[in-house]
Amino acid sequence: MNFHVLTLFPEMIESGFHTSITGRALENGTIALDTINIRDYSTNKHMRVDDYPYGGGAGMVMQAEPVHRAYQELCEKNAGKPMRVIYLTPQGRVFTQSIAEELAKEEELVFLCGHYEGIDERALELIVTDFISIGDYVLTGGELPALVMMDAIARLVPQVLNNKESAEFDSFHDNLLEYPQYTRPEEYMGRRVPEVLLSGHHAKIEEWRRQQSLIRTRERRPDLLENNPYLTEKDKKYLKDTM
Repeated sequence: MNFHVLTLFPEMIESGFHTSITGRALENGTIALDTINIRDYSTNKHMRVDDYPYGGGAGMVMQAEPVHRAYQELCEKNAGKPMRVIYLTPQGRVFTQSIAEELAKEEELVFLCGHYEGIDERALELIVTDFISIGDYVLTGGELPALVMMDAIARLVPQVLNNKESAEFDSFHDNLLEYPQYTRPEEYMGRRVPEVLLSGHHAKIEEWRRQQSLIRTRERRPDLLENNPYLTEKDKKYLKDTM
């Protein structure tokens, strides 16, 4: 998986992604990161990439030309092949685990990070394939959303995680929240680890974990249970019986 990020702040992407699991994956070549500074493609002698909006209004707008030129050069380096370009914007569809799974199948992904009042619509029309939001709020730029998405996508790429099960049984893998986790000691501040987890009975442990996922999802994110295609008849009965 190759990540390409069109940004005004490449150092923000680099510092955020070269840590922890993603940093290790970059080092061993499982994933690759390419940051492109949009400012390098400005034709202005002061390297400006923004201007006042037509029609008036507050703030500045990123110009179409430097964004488009940066993408064109990236395509040329990629043997002229067009790539999937994600523009991080509150106006896009909300990012979910299923979208992460979809994008993890791509070989090349481009993230376009806007700033100010946004990017000239003509650049978006020319290069963007996906408009995606990480939530209904406004940030100062697209770098943090890009990092969030790349982290979620990268961990689904084979060999990024040491333990394949870490991705398989995370929250949202089947539209359910993850069950509670415990480690040593067996008792802390009067609170004990549930006995079933100490039993060594794997079938009972798996049943307990599934039930806890169902309970936690109902309590914290009941919307995930609506029309959930992963619920079994046994799950539905358990939820009904424990109402």
